[in-house]
Amino acid sequence: MNVNQETIRAALRTEAHVDPAFEIKRRIDFLKAYVTKARAKGFVLGISGGQDSTLAGKLAQMAVSQLNEDTGDHYTFHAVRLPYGIQQDEADAQAALAFIQPDRLHTVNIKAAVDASVHAFETATKSTLSSFLKGNTKARERMKVQFDLAAHYGCLVLGTDHGAEAITGFFTKFGDGACDLAPLYGLTKRQGRTLLQVLDAPERLYTKVPTADLEDDRPGLPDEEALHMTYEQIDDYLEGKEVPDSIRKRIEKTYTATEHKRQGPVTIYDTWWV
Repeated sequence: MNVNQETIRAALRTEAHVDPAFEIKRRIDFLKAYVTKARAKGFVLGISGGQDSTLAGKLAQMAVSQLNEDTGDHYTFHAVRLPYGIQQDEADAQAALAFIQPDRLHTVNIKAAVDASVHAFETATKSTLSSFLKGNTKARERMKVQFDLAAHYGCLVLGTDHGAEAITGFFTKFGDGACDLAPLYGLTKRQGRTLLQVLDAPERLYTKVPTADLEDDRPGLPDEEALHMTYEQIDDYLEGKEVPDSIRKRIEKTYTATEHKRQGPVTIYDTWWV
């Protein structure tokens, strides 16, 4: 698969510049239009206290509030807390919830389910599941809970995928990469930050160091350390700016290696992998 900056940007729909007010409105309108067409009753989203879920959650709450006012119907945004035991940045999650003001809040501690799954795996294989793979199990358990809630309440599950996450495949396949709608798609990390500023989010939520916080042996590992490049460098690439050649090669190599994450199950008719 031949890739370069132009083809990747076209595939991920990223722009050099965005109008924050316009993006906020069109993404809210997208959520409103789709939930109506799908005849669903609202949205479900896990809130971690990071930039991405804070932004997606705020847009979702604004969308259902507008729909309720416009139609007189009762759409609901269900925010979900999904800690594994005790979350080290719980204060940020609570700050995000205070900013979003969700209609409903559910808290499901995933520790017992994840630990049971790991125990069953290790009993069956007589092998130890690595901390990295256990992190994937956490991500998938969180998404399973969200789909259970969505099915129970007749809602749609939102994802937080954006340009910088999509280009690096920095998500768990069938975990946080699974959702019904991705309202942040096409935005770079810095553009999402700008939208939160326009929405008057607490500064701590869009300036904190991004971390997936999935690995037990490396708690709070910064995304940029795991990726071996910065979000500023990734955003520059996605916005069509020049980046150091070493970074360009790393981004394009990573994009190619993670293409399977951006595709559905492979069939005999697919050609993207050839």
